[in-house]
Amino acid sequence: MLDVRTTTSDAAVVPDAPPVPAHAAIRREDYRPPDWRVPEIHLDFDLGIDRTRVRATLEVERNGPHDRPLRLDGDELAPLRVAVDGQDAAWRMDGPALVIEVSGDRAMVETDVEIAPSANTKLTGLYASNGMLCTQCEAEGFRRITFFPDRPDVLSRYRVRMEGDANAFPVLLSNGNRIAQGEAAGGRHWAEWEDPFPKPSYLFALVAGDLQANRDRFTTMSGRKVELAIWVREADLPKTSHAMDSLKLAMAWDEQVYGREYDLDLFNIVAVGDFNMGAMENKSLNIFNSAFVLADQDTATDADFDNISRVVGHEYFHNWSGDRVTCRDWFQLSLKEGFTVFRDQSFSADIGSPPVKRIEDVRVLRAAQFPEDAGPLAHAVRPDSYIEIGNFYTATVYNKGAEVIRMMATVLGRDKFRAGTDLYFSRHDGEAATCDDFVKALEDGSGVDLTTFKIWYSQAGTPKVTARLEHDADAMTATLHLEQHIDPTPGQPVKQPMPIPLKTALIGDASGAEIAPEQLIILDQPRQSVRFDNVTETPLLSINRGFSAPIIVQANRRPGELERLAWADSDPFARYEAMQDLMMTALLAGAQGSAMDAEPVVAAVGATLQSNALDPAFKAEAILLPSETLIAERVQVVDPDAIHAAREQLRTAIGSSLRDALSTAQRSDDGSGDDLSPGAKGVRRLRSIALGLLAAATPDEAASLAKAQFDRADNMTDRQGALMTLVSLDAPERQGALDAFYERFHNDSLVLDKWFALQAAAQRADTVDRVAELARHPDFTMTNPNRLRSLAGQFAGNHWAFHHPSGRGYDFVADMILAADAINPQAAARLVPAFGRWRRFEPSRAELMRRALEKIVAKPGLSKDVFEQASKSLA
Repeated sequence: MLDVRTTTSDAAVVPDAPPVPAHAAIRREDYRPPDWRVPEIHLDFDLGIDRTRVRATLEVERNGPHDRPLRLDGDELAPLRVAVDGQDAAWRMDGPALVIEVSGDRAMVETDVEIAPSANTKLTGLYASNGMLCTQCEAEGFRRITFFPDRPDVLSRYRVRMEGDANAFPVLLSNGNRIAQGEAAGGRHWAEWEDPFPKPSYLFALVAGDLQANRDRFTTMSGRKVELAIWVREADLPKTSHAMDSLKLAMAWDEQVYGREYDLDLFNIVAVGDFNMGAMENKSLNIFNSAFVLADQDTATDADFDNISRVVGHEYFHNWSGDRVTCRDWFQLSLKEGFTVFRDQSFSADIGSPPVKRIEDVRVLRAAQFPEDAGPLAHAVRPDSYIEIGNFYTATVYNKGAEVIRMMATVLGRDKFRAGTDLYFSRHDGEAATCDDFVKALEDGSGVDLTTFKIWYSQAGTPKVTARLEHDADAMTATLHLEQHIDPTPGQPVKQPMPIPLKTALIGDASGAEIAPEQLIILDQPRQSVRFDNVTETPLLSINRGFSAPIIVQANRRPGELERLAWADSDPFARYEAMQDLMMTALLAGAQGSAMDAEPVVAAVGATLQSNALDPAFKAEAILLPSETLIAERVQVVDPDAIHAAREQLRTAIGSSLRDALSTAQRSDDGSGDDLSPGAKGVRRLRSIALGLLAAATPDEAASLAKAQFDRADNMTDRQGALMTLVSLDAPERQGALDAFYERFHNDSLVLDKWFALQAAAQRADTVDRVAELARHPDFTMTNPNRLRSLAGQFAGNHWAFHHPSGRGYDFVADMILAADAINPQAAARLVPAFGRWRRFEPSRAELMRRALEKIVAKPGLSKDVFEQASKSLA
């Protein structure tokens, strides 16, 4: 029985939760190498939407001296035939696994199974999507296709034969190179594919369907000609140009920055409408959620274009950081994902605006990972245990993992980091490696000891650093006093000091110049002090510049210091950070019942808007207020109504005081819809953010402005930005715009997702009623993960609406979780973390959230995906 701990006296105290069923945990300390290896596998698919037959031939060899049987993972599979070396074999089922007695050290094992792709609503393994067959095998989907030791440290060479109806499946794709194809009887055809590189089963891919390709070619740095193809439905071909351009940019960038050349003569991307994840890096055959492939100015926002570039780059970069070098076990997931996120962030910065990209990355980290680190679902970058590995595709593993790589890269510098990664790729090519292997390669390649940084992989929690600057004007010195602290997390009550690289400079209060140039301070003790000499004027502390470490800085500031830094700091991120801290100070005062001093914020926003030295993209980020979720992370007991009221009060103050400057930004004619330059995208983003601030002060006037922007928009960014403002207003223009948007785009599933999401994100007291209505809309379906996320996921992230005092928001999302769990447990489990911080809320809401979690856990037949998330949230 779970022991539900009570909270402290300043928050809700709740009784024990009811007993819950047990699911076995898998622990990192229990890892052992596989008993059997599979150097070669041949797969023969007889394809059909409703019925597919899979014949697998495995060349197996015993791994070391032991007498254990061959154990092959399966999930919802029943063997039709099992043979060893051509003869019927003795076998048994142990739960879902197939156990075969093999007498020798080597054998050829054959199995025959039949699966039903059209009935596979979990969207893992082989499944059907709009008449097409496709696969998703990470993390443990291959066992839903055939029996196999489905773990990442079993690497095999794959040969695949597919046969199916030529009309239903004119295109037959798999990993590697197509080595043969032909016609078969009865209007059927076949193709054979061979992948020369050993890979784990999670990288297997197959696609069969009626698709057309946008084709191009890339010449690698050694002169290899690589054929590129992006496969989509014929009607979607015009929307693939940006993805193709992004792919070629990524291939060139990886050569230039990491020296990584593509290793085959063919690279395919396939867009799929039903997909649990964003995309999948299967060797040479990347399968993508169509949201990260399809784009044109009429249907995709600038953020969509940027996400396509990022995700295309991410999956391509996996060819080396994930495919050629894979992870030994799933506890090492950040080995490939954290490193590859760091690589895609760097790529996006290089092809866009580096300061704005850094701001965007940190905003995601704070919105998703910091709360994870501070709640019941906290876990290390390299976790110690899991029940369902699908639950560990988290912001901690991905985004914090990327920050760990960034810190080590910062300490090493560009050249030494490159030497370390070169050694990592050469040393472990064709292997399944660990996070320790990665750090060791960086150390050996650079000659720098990084041992202390390994604690970032094993210790959960976000470090909090207190900074205090003392100035001795007579001695012309300044001393920076630093302390670090990490709160306890589940299973880790005692924390060790962590190495924290802090890029730090001193800015002159009077001159605004750097009076102590930037230096890198490594805080690796509980307390440290650093002295600056030749400090010729009163200094302002610029710390954690560029967000050099994923920490929370609590700096003791003099009155007026943040305002000055927001104007004068020479580091763009630190300047943005000063503005955010200034805003947060005012918001926290309002949220906690004190008088809000909005004037410093208004002055700083006004100065930012009027500056000719700042580009529009940076202005847009700088004037955007912290979200209600971020504010909630900074208060001891969360009252969503108070937080919402404080944020609206500050928005109103800015909109009222800076009406002219905001109107000028909103009415700008720059940034035509077909211009995807960073400057044009910045103009469009600033336009919509300015419109939102105006709406807080003059809603009627803003409604007219928004409708005019909506009507004249020649791109989705301006159109969606206008509708985003209108959906939160009580204005006649609101419904007209929603109806017009639906009428125009209801046949485009990706744009229709936006229509659902915008209404689920509306800042209105009746949003909970509206999402309940939308859940009954004919176009809403739970079987499509994008649609589920666009409504239930977006609503769960709408802080004020989700936390409606009646608890109806909790009931809605809980019911969605339970309904989705019966269809697609992965998609359902991703909605549970919205409840995870329930103990920090005021007592009434805390009780309602706890009851919703108990309702979820009590459901008979609950998947282990949802069980793990919900039970840990209650624990």
